Amino acid sequence: MERFSLLDRNLGWSFSRRVTVIAPGGVRAYEESDWSDALVVVEHGEIELESVHGIRRRMKRGAVLWLAGMPIEAIHNPGSEPALLVAVARRSGH
Repeated sequence: MERFSLLDRNLGWSFSRRVTVIAPGGVRAYEESDWSDALVVVEHGEIELESVHGIRRRMKRGAVLWLAGMPIEAIHNPGSEPALLVAVARRSGH
């Protein structure tokens, strides 16, 4: 089965794509505005989403996520390779 990817798709003019890389063992603080209105795919590696209550949920390559408005504190990369997240959202005004 082919996994879903947003990395190489032609999105057209009404969508924007943002790529985020988290280094092995790295952590990125959750910022609501970074994920607003975006569909997110774990394109490479894996991540752990840490909730504001300290609970972590692991997401592997191919996971499709909605991170806007979630009670997330941080995004961790527990793996030994970079984690690559691709977020696609509507451009402003669309």
